[in-house]
Amino acid sequence: KRNVTFTSATDSKVYDGEALASDTVTVTGDGFATGEGAAYNVTGSQTAVGSSANTFTYTLKDGAKADNYNVTTVEGTLTVTPIADKVTVTITENSGSEKYDGELKTVTGYTVSIDNNLYKEADFTFTGNATVTGTDAGTYNMELKPADFTNNSKNFSDVEFVIVDGTLTIGKRNVTLTSATDSKVYDGEALTNDTVIVTGDGFAIGEGAAYDVTGSQTESGSSANDFNYVFNSNTKAMNYNITSVDGTLTVTPVTTNIVVKIKGNSETTPYNGNLQGVTGYNVEISNPIYKESDIAFSGNNTVMGIDVGIYTMGLKEEQFSNANTNFENVTFIVTDGALEITPIDVIVTITENSGSYIYDGTEKSVTGYEVTNISNALYTEDDFKFSGTASVSGTEVDVYDMEVTAERIAQHFNGEIIGDPNVKVSSVAKIESGKPGNICFLANPKYEQY
Repeated sequence: KRNVTFTSATDSKVYDGEALASDTVTVTGDGFATGEGAAYNVTGSQTAVGSSANTFTYTLKDGAKADNYNVTTVEGTLTVTPIADKVTVTITENSGSEKYDGELKTVTGYTVSIDNNLYKEADFTFTGNATVTGTDAGTYNMELKPADFTNNSKNFSDVEFVIVDGTLTIGKRNVTLTSATDSKVYDGEALTNDTVIVTGDGFAIGEGAAYDVTGSQTESGSSANDFNYVFNSNTKAMNYNITSVDGTLTVTPVTTNIVVKIKGNSETTPYNGNLQGVTGYNVEISNPIYKESDIAFSGNNTVMGIDVGIYTMGLKEEQFSNANTNFENVTFIVTDGALEITPIDVIVTITENSGSYIYDGTEKSVTGYEVTNISNALYTEDDFKFSGTASVSGTEVDVYDMEVTAERIAQHFNGEIIGDPNVKVSSVAKIESGKPGNICFLANPKYEQY
C-alpha cells in the first residue's frame, strides 16, 4: 500500500470580524498513483480570537481504491489574534431639561459611539446606574465612571471607555408679581388696593406666597403701590425667578365747584374811651372734605377803633385763595366784618348861678353857671361848648330864669329848626325819659320810636 498523508493548511490573522478559513490540503508521503487522487472538504473556520483545527474530510476519486492506501490525516491550525490597536468607546450620558413643577424628574440611559466598527456594544457590559433624578431647580449629573464598563471581547486587547457627562437640568419658574393699579377722585381717605396678580409661569401647584401691600395715596398725585412678599413654608426661593412690578395709585383732584362763604365777625359795642376791636371770621363750606386749613388768607381779619363809628374789617375775595391742590375749583364769597362803636348817654348837670336882691329901682343881674355833675367820667367840660348867654337881668320885683331857646342852639350848630324856635330849653334828658323843656339827642335808629 502506498502511505499518504493529507495535511490541511495552518493559517493566522488579526481579528477582523470575518471567519479565517483555508481549504488547502497538502498530500505528502508516497502520494497517489498516477491518475488517482481524492477530493477534500475543508470545514475548519476561526472567527474570534483563538485557535482551532482546520478540519476536513476527503473522498477518494473513482479508480482509487482505499485498499491500496494507508491514509493519514493531519489537521492544520487556524489562529486569530486580538486587535492590538486601542479601541475608544465613548459613552454619552443622556441629558434632559425640565421646568420646575414640584414633581420628581428623571433622565436615564446613554448613547454609545465606537471608533472601530468591529467593536460592538455587545462586546462590553455595564454595571453602573444610568439614572439621574431631581426635584428642585438646578443641574444634576449622572456621574457614570469608566469603571462602570467592562470589555468582554477577547478580540480587542486595548479598549478605553470615555464618559461624556450628561445632565438633568431643572429650570426655575419665571414668576411676575404685580400689585394693583387703581385710581379715584380725592376724598380725604387713603387709596389702597392689596391685590397682587401672579403672571408668567406662575407657582407650582400647591405653592405660593403671602403679600404685604403697603402702597397708599391720599393726596392728589401718583405713587407706587409698594408691596413685599414672603414665600409660603412649602415654597423654595431657589425654584423661582421672581420679578416684582409695582402698580400705580393715582388720586385726581376734585373738579366740582367748592363754595366757601367767609363772613367777617361783627360786633356792636358802646363807646368806652378805650381801643376796641373785632377779630376773625366764620367759614361755611359746601363740601365737608374741604377744610378751613385748606384756605390761604393774605389780608387782615382784625378791625380796631376808639371813637363812635362803624369800622369795616376790609375782607375781600382776592384775599382768600385755595391752598390745597386736591381741589381745582374753589369759589370764595366774602361778607365783610365790622366794629360799630355806638354813642353812650351822658347827663351833664348845669346849675345856673342865682342871686337875690332887694328892689331899689336899678337893674340887677346874675351871670354864669356851674357844671355840677357829669354822669360819665369819660365826658369832660372840654367835650361841650356853651354858645348861649349865661346872664339874666331885671329891675322890677320878680324871679328871672336864665333860659336858652331852641333857636339859639340851632344857630350855634348851624342846625335846622323844625317846630317852634322860641321853645325854651332848661335841661338835658335821655330821649326815652324826656319832658317839655329837656334837650335830647338821636344817634341810633332804635330810639326813633321816642
